[in-house]
Amino acid sequence: MPFTLATWNINSVRLREPIVLKLLQEEAPDVLCLQECKSPVEKIPTEGFAELGYTHMVARGQKGYNGVAILSRIPMEEVGDKDFAGLGHARHIAGRLENGVTIHNFYVPAGGDVPDREKNEKFGQKLDYLTDMRDWFHAEKPEKSILVGDLNIAPREDDVWSHKQLLKVVSHTPIEVEHLAETQDAGGWVDVTRQDIPEGQLYSWWSYRARDWDAADKGRRLDHVWATPDVSNAGHSSRILRDARGWEKPSDHAPVFATFDL
Repeated sequence: MPFTLATWNINSVRLREPIVLKLLQEEAPDVLCLQECKSPVEKIPTEGFAELGYTHMVARGQKGYNGVAILSRIPMEEVGDKDFAGLGHARHIAGRLENGVTIHNFYVPAGGDVPDREKNEKFGQKLDYLTDMRDWFHAEKPEKSILVGDLNIAPREDDVWSHKQLLKVVSHTPIEVEHLAETQDAGGWVDVTRQDIPEGQLYSWWSYRARDWDAADKGRRLDHVWATPDVSNAGHSSRILRDARGWEKPSDHAPVFATFDL
């Protein structure tokens, strides 16, 4: 059963419902994973999604912050969520498709502005969240699984516009990159996007602060698609829909796609 999956930090699913519908109409992924929904589950605007065939949803939400959801036009059952680092945040949800593939949708904490856990509690929470993810994958080795989401870290030098200038900027600091690598290694996760696109600058996020984000092109690849080794070779056709960053009232993230022949 081939299926196409997309992951997108939508930065408020209710505010940006029109561009979610635009994506579903124009790109028609079988599964869409959203992060930073900023909505209680019962207030996610599911009616329009269902009219387009996305009648299945698993989600965790809270008012005004965080929130993750998986929309699917393929039957999917909820298989739970985890509260990593004990933050009480809606940052993880998992669903299982008919073919037995489990999809984990994550929204890792951004970590604030100062890369020092002594001076910035949020940075410590981010590191602790990743450590808990790592420990879970060590304890319960994932199989036949795909992990997607806004992991809020651009790990490679070519995942940012300037490696040298961002080494002390949250999302590309060595300690964050190390924590993410340990988390990835613990689950044996394969970076499907970079398996498909091994070379070159690649971004999925551009700051709202840039007057002309497209011309400045100071991006970072914060959004990821990983898969366990037993399904990673089935992944292909990875791409980032850069144009979506320029849609009306856009998110500062662009959707990341991959197709799996499973």
